[in-house]
Amino acid sequence: MGYGAGMYRDMGRYVRGDVILAPVPFEERRGAKTRPAVVVAARGNGDLCVCPVSSRPSLDTPCIPIGLDDFAEGGLDLFSESFVLTSKVSVLRAGDVIGLKGRLTADAIDTISSQVPHPSHPPQNRKGARRPPSKR
Repeated sequence: MGYGAGMYRDMGRYVRGDVILAPVPFEERRGAKTRPAVVVAARGNGDLCVCPVSSRPSLDTPCIPIGLDDFAEGGLDLFSESFVLTSKVSVLRAGDVIGLKGRLTADAIDTISSQVPHPSHPPQNRKGARRPPSKR
């Protein structure tokens, strides 16, 4: 079975290393943009911790390049490299995912995960979620 924008993994259950298409929140303003994102952690309550994928590297934050060779299954419509923005972790509901684009190789997801700050406890930035209290 191939991967595409309308294909779902096990009734909406996604795992670390999946590349999904989903509305990813903007960090600096309200709203979201539908874009590919890498699942860096999946929580038992159905929430996904994801890093967005961009066609351009970030100039001021860490990013990891990915290409077709980094996919074990499926892939993105790439003509050149894309970039995983590892410092922009967002939390999404699995039900908000539009589709599954593919799955990264173990090496690729390990490289990405090593650059993500605490993927199991990122700031809560999905609508209706609360941010944890700041430590002063």
